[in-house]
Amino acid sequence: MKRIIPVLLTLFTISVGFAPAYETAPQRAYADGEWFKFRIHYGMFNASYATLEVKDTKLNGKKVYHLKGKGKSTGLMHLFFEVNDRYESYIDKETGAPYRFIRDIDEGGHTKDIQIDFDHATKVATINNKKRKEITQMSIKPGTQDMISAFYHLRNIVDATKLKKNDEFIVPMFFDNENYDFKMKFLEREVVRTKFGKINALKFRPYVQSGRVFEEEESLTVWISDDENKLPLKIQAKLAVGSLTADLDAFKGLSHSFKKIAD
Repeated sequence: MKRIIPVLLTLFTISVGFAPAYETAPQRAYADGEWFKFRIHYGMFNASYATLEVKDTKLNGKKVYHLKGKGKSTGLMHLFFEVNDRYESYIDKETGAPYRFIRDIDEGGHTKDIQIDFDHATKVATINNKKRKEITQMSIKPGTQDMISAFYHLRNIVDATKLKKNDEFIVPMFFDNENYDFKMKFLEREVVRTKFGKINALKFRPYVQSGRVFEEEESLTVWISDDENKLPLKIQAKLAVGSLTADLDAFKGLSHSFKKIAD
């Protein structure tokens, strides 16, 4: 259960496509004030809530977007296994390139407090492990994203009109102190029932490593709204123990009109 929040946030970042380099977005899918809330179920239990939001701010004198993701356990899960996670990213307002990533978590007493600063010109990430009081550096790939920034960057650059069944994508990411390549496949277009009504959606299959967390490579299914907002609507996951479902529960501050199909 302790991996629910990071798994959820990771899935959102890899669910809308890939471009190999940073570029100015032709159309902004989000803006200051956007906010999402997700309800996460583990089996029959309402396990936790997670939020994502966008704020205007400055980092080292440069205007950036401050992206904040938070997850917290609720109900019975909170009594048996308390989760309190905070993820943050500071990104370039034009290109979506991440400058800084923060991971501050407490999962049943397991804690981490890590800050990563990205230098894309030199392709170097500086990792500050505040808990261990260690600072290290690692090389990164061109177009690297962090767990939070990738979701927002890709929402801008994906062209849903060109997606074809079985199209595959690879997303370069850097997390803690490692480079990752996430692969995912576009499955089809579907109509998804949500608490807000029926919505046209894009259905994806991210590939994950089977074993301790996931039951098999194809354990995940992700639905994203097929419109200018590209809202994460729903996730279903078969875990090594049990199953997980995450649904969009609330939102505000969208840059484009919310489209649903009349019931």
